[in-house]
Amino acid sequence: MPPSVPASWATSWERGSFAMLGLALQFLLETFLGLFALALLLRFFLQWLRAPVRNPFSHFLAALTNWIVLPARRVIPGLWGLDLATVVLAWLTEVVLIGFLGVVQLAKLSLWILMVAVVAQAILSWVSPYSPVMPLMNSLVRPFLRVFQKRIPPVGNVDLSPLFVLVACQLLLFVIAWLEGAVSRAIIA
Repeated sequence: MPPSVPASWATSWERGSFAMLGLALQFLLETFLGLFALALLLRFFLQWLRAPVRNPFSHFLAALTNWIVLPARRVIPGLWGLDLATVVLAWLTEVVLIGFLGVVQLAKLSLWILMVAVVAQAILSWVSPYSPVMPLMNSLVRPFLRVFQKRIPPVGNVDLSPLFVLVACQLLLFVIAWLEGAVSRAIIA
């Protein structure tokens, strides 16, 4: 600061710079932990839905998360073929970010993953149905689409099940947001 600036301005400038530094660190922490929780959750879903392992995305997720998942598997056993260590680590990451509402955040993140996968699979099925990513997208989306495909026939050779999955996800997001608000109000009160 120039010497002509009053001392009270200097202290407010210092406080402002520390606040800005704190906000920047908070942003970086939320970004990296949020992306790491997303990677852990995607890894769990790909394992749970038996997605093909031989694709670059699965290799990327394994390389990104193996350093913490493999040691955690020694402590947290699997259950019915599910990799619980990965889910617990994703939950712990969300708990670090937002506290005990981490389960709610994981549910919302799971629904967003499903919605993005449904949209990506629908677009790829029109644009590039033989893309190397399609087996991965199909394995993620098919179990959810199958529920609606059994009950709703195609209309003019157009499968409407992705639309119904997206609507169901949106409704679930509304319910989760309402529950999140109710829990937050109960904790504050």
